[in-house]
Amino acid sequence: DFEQCDPRKCTGKKLSRFGYVKELRVHQRFAGVVLSPVGQKCISQEDAALVEERGLAVIDCSWAKLEAVPFGHLRSGSARLLPWLVAANPTNYGRPCKLSCVEALTAALVICGKEELGTELLSKFKWGHGFLSLNSKLLKQYAKCKNSGEVVAVQNSWLSSSEKSEKSQEQDQEQSSDNDDELPPLHRNMNRVDSDEEPDTENETRDDE
Repeated sequence: DFEQCDPRKCTGKKLSRFGYVKELRVHQRFAGVVLSPVGQKCISQEDAALVEERGLAVIDCSWAKLEAVPFGHLRSGSARLLPWLVAANPTNYGRPCKLSCVEALTAALVICGKEELGTELLSKFKWGHGFLSLNSKLLKQYAKCKNSGEVVAVQNSWLSSSEKSEKSQEQDQEQSSDNDDELPPLHRNMNRVDSDEEPDTENETRDDE
């Protein structure tokens, strides 16, 4: 814990209070898997045995202050990245990759075949169920991957499909505008509630209840 975020909102501290995690000193050696933005490959089923035997750790810091984190002082030989996922925490809701500590730990546990434990961690937060709901399909696909390469392939395929879908929607909107009959098409009707819209949130810290 680099104490860069509000302790009242820190999901890592809350998990510690519940006894699910314990704090490590910066120079303390950790033999398990560490979720880190400086990892060289994504976590996958390939890491499941190491997580089972030696544990799982996460770096508790602010996304806005990464340059101030002395990653070189963290003594772990198994740093891992998380693949593309969307945050559900109140501060970064709907933002890709801006996960809180509990979301990061849960994602890694699900990918390594420990969904039950990940769900238990999220249950301590009133918004926790939203993380699995937002990422259900992707997490299931990641959990089937045998190694980091397969996880990255699934991630890239997902992002590519999403990009094509967005372009297709934009083209449909342009065509609808060209054929405007003075009546607003469904996707432009302000009376229609779009359940897929997500509220904008401030980008503050990595950890929020």
